[in-house]
Amino acid sequence: MLAFGVPDTLMASYGGSEAGRSWIAALPGQVAEYLETWDLTPDGNVAAGEASLVVPVVRAGGERAVLRFQLPKEETRAALIGLWAWNGSGIVRLLDHDPANCTMLLERLDGSRTLTSVADDDEAMGILADLLRRLTAVPAPEGLRGLGEIAAEMLDQAPQAVSALTDPADQRLLRSCADAIADLVDEPGDRLLHWDLHYGNVLAGEREPWLAIDPEPLAGDPGFDLWPALDSEWDAVVATGDPIRVVHRRFDLLTEALGLDRERAAGWTLGRVLQNSLWDVEDGATSLAPSHVAMAQAMLERPTGEYSG
Repeated sequence: MLAFGVPDTLMASYGGSEAGRSWIAALPGQVAEYLETWDLTPDGNVAAGEASLVVPVVRAGGERAVLRFQLPKEETRAALIGLWAWNGSGIVRLLDHDPANCTMLLERLDGSRTLTSVADDDEAMGILADLLRRLTAVPAPEGLRGLGEIAAEMLDQAPQAVSALTDPADQRLLRSCADAIADLVDEPGDRLLHWDLHYGNVLAGEREPWLAIDPEPLAGDPGFDLWPALDSEWDAVVATGDPIRVVHRRFDLLTEALGLDRERAAGWTLGRVLQNSLWDVEDGATSLAPSHVAMAQAMLERPTGEYSG
């Protein structure tokens, strides 16, 4: 059996519930089971993020891969549906899986090299935009949550969140975000969305130079998928001294690459600001995050022509 200690990140994420503790306790046995069942040889140190355990392995034919274990839940099952539908086009390839507990065997990418290593922001955003174009070109398969349902839930929650904010300017801004979603909720779209494609979720690969990882798939309008890219490496964006200018430039690159209607894309991006702000308020926030304010202001300017600069 491969010997390893349960990483602190997983204990922090799952140790607070009985189901989480049971899943953690079963991990060593599950790793041993799948190494044998899929004829895999361990090939490096076990690693973990906040949500999953990753075991580098080599398949019987010599192909390098990783075993990924994650607590079975709606998001994990959605990831399996999405990875199966994308079939490696622009994203890490799903080599095998066990739908019973959402264990995945994935092609191995270079976890030490993300898209943040590309110094030129236009180049990095162009790479991400091309991946996002390919991913959102796929029709959403059955079994995924739809953006219409999510948007309707956000609109129901918005009034209470607005009342929790203490600054009238924040209140007005959040109402504007809700108004933008109210205009779009009846046409939520039907594309397969990644939902979390930022620079840190793009890794260097061998099959292709860059591939997306860690999708949280849902069915909807590609405009709803822009916010993580626009927000990538936000501290560096702020350090430029003109974050709205950078957001506009990124917005141009993304909407052009994906062929999106800019008004709709801006509206759905305001929806992401609303969604993130609702989560913040749920966690006790009484003001909007500065990054959310800047993003909303950039989108409310409704850029219609090509931005230069």
